[in-house]
Amino acid sequence: MSIAPIALSCGEPAGVGPELAEKAWQALRDEFAFFWVGDPRHLPGTVPHQIITAPSEASKVMPEALPVLPLAFEGDATPGQPDPANASGVIDAIACAVDLAKDGQASAICTAPIHKKALKDGAGFAFPGHTEYLAHLAGVDRVVMMLASDRLRVVPTTIHIPISEVPNALTETLLEETLRITAQGLKDQFDIPAPRIAVAGLNPHAGEGGAMGREELEMISPLIERLKSEGMALLGPLPADTMFHEAARARYDAAVCMYHDQALIPIKALDFDKGVNVTLGLPFIRTSPDHGTAFDIAGTGQANPSSLIEALRMADRMARTRPGA
Repeated sequence: MSIAPIALSCGEPAGVGPELAEKAWQALRDEFAFFWVGDPRHLPGTVPHQIITAPSEASKVMPEALPVLPLAFEGDATPGQPDPANASGVIDAIACAVDLAKDGQASAICTAPIHKKALKDGAGFAFPGHTEYLAHLAGVDRVVMMLASDRLRVVPTTIHIPISEVPNALTETLLEETLRITAQGLKDQFDIPAPRIAVAGLNPHAGEGGAMGREELEMISPLIERLKSEGMALLGPLPADTMFHEAARARYDAAVCMYHDQALIPIKALDFDKGVNVTLGLPFIRTSPDHGTAFDIAGTGQANPSSLIEALRMADRMARTRPGA
């Protein structure tokens, strides 16, 4: 099936993104088409690249060279040394990829890692991160972060907050929105018509009947029962220490957890190099490698492209199975 190519935004040019883009092209050149959005001066040049003027040209170029949709940045790229002069270019590359996805010229977007401090210092970037900026560009109020691989999909309900703040942040409204967006995302983007979702408890042993906390009894369990009465296939609340072994994982399509580490430790232990960040709740497909800019190894050739390759492959699979594709 022929679909539009994937837009790969360049991310922080002083990080590992440019070299990983070239490695990803080497691995995927015969599988499907994607194009890199950024300043071609920032590519290491270890593989051929070719300038394109429109995404529609990427499929023809892909077998022979990395297709590049050029954006002019103000600064050069020195590996490991982010330049605030490039901040506006990084932001523009993301916005460009989103615009192309929204109008159908790209089937999905994949985003290379950004460096938030460089964006704030150089362009006054006012968003906590990539995901919030994408939600702003899409005009949606609420999105959900999923980490996914072939072995496990996990969603943290609360994300980058201290553990001490989790119980107060974990409201019924937040958890319900997370469950509904996760279920819809599994249907729309992963082609799972009747998704099964495991829900972790907040406390050890899922509260053990109130002996180790009452959140399960007073909020999580009643919510699960209410949503089950609507037809959602939910399991839980489950003790987090027994829901990630192989036999347990076979019972569900995704696990919704209560806080960051409860979700991310299992997938990083099981599939560290192949975990993919997926944003659910956007009107377009967005994936990203599950790592940062890695300034310490940028430009050395040591960066592992596995997560970016899997992020691009997952974006392609999601685009091909999405309703209307």
